Amino acid sequence: MPAKFFSPDSYWNTPLPASPALHPDNARLLDMSRWSAVGSGLHINLHAWTIPLFEADASTPLHAVGRHLPDETVGARFLANSKPLLHLDHPVGHHRSFGPAIPIPAVARPDGQIDAHLAIIDPVLRLAWDMWAAHQRPDGTWASCTGISYSLDGPGVFDPTEFAIRNGESIHLYGPGRATGVPIIAGLILHEEILAGVIEHKLAFAAKASGILAHHFPPTTWTDGGVPGGIPAGAILQLDPALDLSTFNLDPAALVVAKALQTYGAVLTDYADNITLYGEGLWSDPAGRSWNETLNEDALFGIPFEHYRYLAPEATGQTLVEKGMIPLPHDAITRAYRHFTGIPILA
Repeated sequence: MPAKFFSPDSYWNTPLPASPALHPDNARLLDMSRWSAVGSGLHINLHAWTIPLFEADASTPLHAVGRHLPDETVGARFLANSKPLLHLDHPVGHHRSFGPAIPIPAVARPDGQIDAHLAIIDPVLRLAWDMWAAHQRPDGTWASCTGISYSLDGPGVFDPTEFAIRNGESIHLYGPGRATGVPIIAGLILHEEILAGVIEHKLAFAAKASGILAHHFPPTTWTDGGVPGGIPAGAILQLDPALDLSTFNLDPAALVVAKALQTYGAVLTDYADNITLYGEGLWSDPAGRSWNETLNEDALFGIPFEHYRYLAPEATGQTLVEKGMIPLPHDAITRAYRHFTGIPILA
């Protein structure tokens, strides 16, 4: 399995510039990060709420993946702002790139949490397939709330014009498996990268303090959050590159991740009840690989947030996009909104 996705000049594969300008609200955004944190530093999702990744080839069974919403409550909320826009040709979660026949290995299992992400790649065809809220029915057929396919050699950034989405809607209704509209494999920490001792791409992170305002920065194409003035989708978090990592007694795996955070940084791509990075989900790995004794979820807790900084968008060529989702769908996002405003989103 390749340890690096997308084209060499992809935003994801481009190191951060030397001495980039800091975000003018850096101190406040770091406070938001501390508020998001369950532990004393960045968490790493490895065993749940992350992305399992499976490899397909010419012999992999093909499945017609049906459409479904995750449950009546959440599904109704995701549809709330789209109902007036629905029509017979609406994608209702499955982008036209997803196709009628998706290769899904027999061993494939989505994440066991409600997000139920599942990613498939074909290294020969150079294609990837993303799903969110995926599940296999008792009769062996598959269904997923979202579906989208893209090239492993492309930019790793979706073209916003591909989605006929309007302000207030969820981009899930148009295909992407992350609510910020990025490939779910983008920024994922792979097991083989840790064993090789180097990560050569930006990482993805999620935070409880992700912003509610309808603006974001590429490489995200939409928003996902509930905190007024919170961390905007697409924001870049960098570990200070001048920091001497030898002073933190990091184990070798944690050191690999920390160096990537210094060189490439991490992109805010999702909401979570924590502030966390993502390692590939290995609970149904056909080769029996495991994160046990390789990387710990709290491996970076020894580096406090004072050693991180948020970069000014212009430092990495990001331009503000003033569109996004009204955060109806997610109870946890609603709680975050209420925490900061005291105002309920839903009646």
